Amino acid sequence: MNQLVASSFLPHWLQVLLTEKFFNACVIHEEAKKNEKNIFCLDCCISICPHCLSPHSSHRLLQIRRYVYHDVIRLGDSQKLFDCAFVQSYTTNSAKVVFLNPRPQTRQFRGSGNFCAACDRSLQEPYLFCSISCKIDYIIKTKGACGLTTFLFDCKSLSLPETASDDGTMTPDSVLEPAASTRTSSSSGGFGDGDVGCKSTLACTATTEIVRKKRSSLSACRPIFPQVSEISGSLMNRRKNTPSRAPFS
Repeated sequence: MNQLVASSFLPHWLQVLLTEKFFNACVIHEEAKKNEKNIFCLDCCISICPHCLSPHSSHRLLQIRRYVYHDVIRLGDSQKLFDCAFVQSYTTNSAKVVFLNPRPQTRQFRGSGNFCAACDRSLQEPYLFCSISCKIDYIIKTKGACGLTTFLFDCKSLSLPETASDDGTMTPDSVLEPAASTRTSSSSGGFGDGDVGCKSTLACTATTEIVRKKRSSLSACRPIFPQVSEISGSLMNRRKNTPSRAPFS
């Protein structure tokens, strides 16, 4: 984390949010299941697990999630706290999220294209920042503390979503969603996402028909040989017949 971002320019809750290590096991509920600290209390400035919610029920609570091994928050929650304009968002599990901090880069490469104004990470157009932290860093460098007055919003209430009790792990849509080539529109086949079983049944039926056609074609091309009983019968008849001998000269 840049020293400017962690400076006294920021309110205490924001300093803690950007430096806290989430998803560690809660020491208070060490024996409980799903005890990872994936909730941040803005009023107490601490991270808590789902089992710690009771004393914080009336506080402002922020759900922290994990995407590609890094901490993210939902864009809808982030927009209640910050001005998220030009911060690149990602869609995963049907939700838009933004990174709290920049992700480490294996190598620095500055070619042609669009890059983060703070850490030079490659971005899509028209974004200028890869994370909330990078935008804060840029504001402080260019505008100082005065710039933060328009960046930070006065959020009086912030509640958890109904799915706050899950493990907070988000998976890219490319893993969960089926390939586009396997989808069928409602106009062409009427199959939605819930018709996977019907698609599987149709696929099995089609496979069975192909196997039957292959077998029938093989039987049609198979050479026809006399049955073993016919061959043995003809040999026996030959043995029973009186052998013809050449006349004496």
